[in-house]
Amino acid sequence: RAIKGGRRQRWGGSVMQSGLVVVVQRGGGRMERGGRPEPAEKGRMKRTIIKDWKTRLSYFLQNSSNSTTMKSKKVGKHRTYFKPSPEEAQLWSEAFDELLANKYGLAAFRAFLKSEFCEENIEFWLACEDFKKTKSPQKLTSKAKKIYNDFIEKEAPKEINIDFQTKNMIAQNIQEATHTCFSAAQKRVYSLMENNSYPRFLESEFYQELCKKTPITRAAQGT
Repeated sequence: RAIKGGRRQRWGGSVMQSGLVVVVQRGGGRMERGGRPEPAEKGRMKRTIIKDWKTRLSYFLQNSSNSTTMKSKKVGKHRTYFKPSPEEAQLWSEAFDELLANKYGLAAFRAFLKSEFCEENIEFWLACEDFKKTKSPQKLTSKAKKIYNDFIEKEAPKEINIDFQTKNMIAQNIQEATHTCFSAAQKRVYSLMENNSYPRFLESEFYQELCKKTPITRAAQGT
């Protein structure tokens, strides 16, 4: 584990396992021989994990909804993000871009990264996406400095894990900001998420729940 900015981080590993241990200890449930939880305890642990996921997801969806509402007031539109069908959720496993392109999927992935104490990766990627859409030269410069202060400089509050040379190159480029200032760093962070966090997200309890199809009862078939 590495301590950075007061946050625990575990590079390339999942923190969900430690979360399970905490649940068992607090719940006071009985353990089988060998330290394994009994089936009933496993069920409670799973429900606790999924409930925690839903709380985080609700937070990110609420923030996305508020942001969209503020922007949509100008055009008189309002979006609501609905829970995807199992078929829609399964599409996210086909490509990382499929996940990021879906508002609900993006919020779910952010919630997952938060559980792994590395949410700064997706926040940096999103900041770069917004930065590339900026048209005003003045706003481009101010946004470049904010991204640098938040994610790049040493001891930044959301410092991302990139090499020293890339950091130096960014520090020079933001003096005369262009839309490509953070391109190398963004590609690096995208690769880290795609190769490390994304596969673990697809294996998570929460994602597996989203992909589950509700069994059709005989009563439903007869209607």
